Amino acid sequence: MIGKYSAVGIGHSELKNKKANLITVLGLTATGKTSFAANLSSIINGEIISADSRQVYKGMNLGTGKDYEDYVVNGNAIPCHLIDLVEPGSEYNVYQYQNDFIRAYKDIISRRKQAILCGGTGMYLEAVLNGYKLAKVPENAKLREELEKTSEEELVQMLSKYRNLHNTTDSVHRKRTIRAIEIAKYEEEHPELDWTFPEINAILLGINYERSIIRERITKRLKERMETGMVQEVELLLKKGVEPEKLKFYGLEYKFLTMYLLGELNHDEMVKLLNIAIHQFAKRQATWFRRMERNGFKINWIDGTLPLEDKLKTAMKIINKRVLKKHDDI
Repeated sequence: MIGKYSAVGIGHSELKNKKANLITVLGLTATGKTSFAANLSSIINGEIISADSRQVYKGMNLGTGKDYEDYVVNGNAIPCHLIDLVEPGSEYNVYQYQNDFIRAYKDIISRRKQAILCGGTGMYLEAVLNGYKLAKVPENAKLREELEKTSEEELVQMLSKYRNLHNTTDSVHRKRTIRAIEIAKYEEEHPELDWTFPEINAILLGINYERSIIRERITKRLKERMETGMVQEVELLLKKGVEPEKLKFYGLEYKFLTMYLLGELNHDEMVKLLNIAIHQFAKRQATWFRRMERNGFKINWIDGTLPLEDKLKTAMKIINKRVLKKHDDI
């Protein structure tokens, strides 16, 4: 279960031998994913779809790393989708993201361009790469009560009647299995709803640095953003009426800068705690990506210390091994 929504769909393992129709660029924070993805886009006639849970908010720029200049390659602006979608202070979830992704993806391929998913929010990446459509299905208390009396083996057998179980993750957790049955029954009872998700088969490119270098890059980038107006950005959001608790909810930069502006932290405390929090966030990202690999995702890691030209050459060799699916076949 992801939030209050649950994932049901095809497993990525079924697609591993098919031609790729999506390129994904991922990596920890401060690894230069955006610049790399933009330069790759310029080579293969691509457009970027952001996979960042906070870049959807308007006016939250420095704190979320919307480095707009990175999208300009040789004087040409590379189109990027799913940035600046909603007002700050609102809440945006994975279900909304999937629907917005589908619209952006279909628009890109309809114009015979290559879609490139780029970001570091693991939940958003997997929501696309797993090919799962998150169903906005209400809880069925009566059904849950009945299923709680059922053995795990019987639950798995029941779920298998609705769909093929492609891997053990469908039935590892009892609560997840019950939720999957709940969704399957809801789908069956509501055939008029669109439960489909595009068949996604992605090439995954990861930008990788040694931990010590990542730490240096994170600290350097934080210093640069503090010097270029990140405090003023949060101050402006507060002046516009965004509730402090909402900003704290967004975490990291917005949490600690809000606390500083409210007088809950002094400047030195804020910088120190924020720096620590971003490093901890990077560790969580690394853990997420390692779990993805354990679950069968092939991430082609590219040495981040290579010159950009060499990183792009490496990426193109990987891509050319799996000839991209023609758009008229998608």
